[in-house]
Amino acid sequence: MNARNIALVAAALSAAMLLGAFGFQFIGGLAPCKLCIWQRWPHGLAAGLGIVIFLLPWRGAALRWTYLLGAAIVLFGAGVAFYHTGVEQHWWLGPTTCSSQPISGLSTDQLMNQIFKAPLVRCDDIPWSMFGLSMAAWNFLISMAIVGMWLTAFRRAGHEG
Repeated sequence: MNARNIALVAAALSAAMLLGAFGFQFIGGLAPCKLCIWQRWPHGLAAGLGIVIFLLPWRGAALRWTYLLGAAIVLFGAGVAFYHTGVEQHWWLGPTTCSSQPISGLSTDQLMNQIFKAPLVRCDDIPWSMFGLSMAAWNFLISMAIVGMWLTAFRRAGHEG
């Protein structure tokens, strides 16, 4: 498979990841948290980049560097997914706007304020998992495979001329 086709498959996989996330939300009824939404943006950008690669008859260095851009975009998303996985596993605290926060030392008013400002979907809850891995963990693993595809396209484009 040539570099361009590998990049198009990588972009299509990002589009599939995004469609899967929307499927879980609108068909499965699993509302996304703030970090889930952040994980969607890189897949959307990578899918859009795939459309640009498909539509424009680029060749040479410009196209090759576009593959590297695709890898960087999805790698950023993988980083967000890894961070979200850590928040879910309580390895570290997540954003205060979507994670449970320690309540020791809070006054009654502060506690009530925290309760009423709490979002409906928390970032540190795991609403779905498969084989012991949450959606964020699966997103990280699949995103890393997609990054590998973008990098393979980049490397092959250098050998194709």
